Amino acid sequence: MKWSELSEVSCPVARSLSILGDRWTLLIIRNAFMHTHRFDDFQTQLGMTRHLLVERLNRLIEHKIIEKSLYQQLPERYEYKLTERGLALYPVILAFTSWGNEWMNENKQYPVVTYFHKSCSHETGLIMKCQCCGEVLTRANTVPKLN
Repeated sequence: MKWSELSEVSCPVARSLSILGDRWTLLIIRNAFMHTHRFDDFQTQLGMTRHLLVERLNRLIEHKIIEKSLYQQLPERYEYKLTERGLALYPVILAFTSWGNEWMNENKQYPVVTYFHKSCSHETGLIMKCQCCGEVLTRANTVPKLN
């Protein structure tokens, strides 16, 4: 099955992977959350070829995750900013960061990335809680249901 064909299956994870399922795409989104907006900055920070970056940005634009806006006329230069749909991916970035800190740094050879809440200045992370009772969600206490 091709990546593009995943967008037609009933599984929401598979449909999401049809857009986000390669390393470059999530790294572009990560950098956009870190206030990278210009093509040359993405390319320099990520070490991607121009062709590959154009391809990934165009896919993100096509799926309304990033929007492209002109900031300079001559020569034409564009900024790439997350849309509301793109901003909704923030928990995904937090989850990958948390997982990578915990499971891909067992020898503590890399610095740990932490997030701080601006309002209270305390370290924070991604905690999934039930929207009704507030209990922390785990695989053991949740079950998927197809509606």
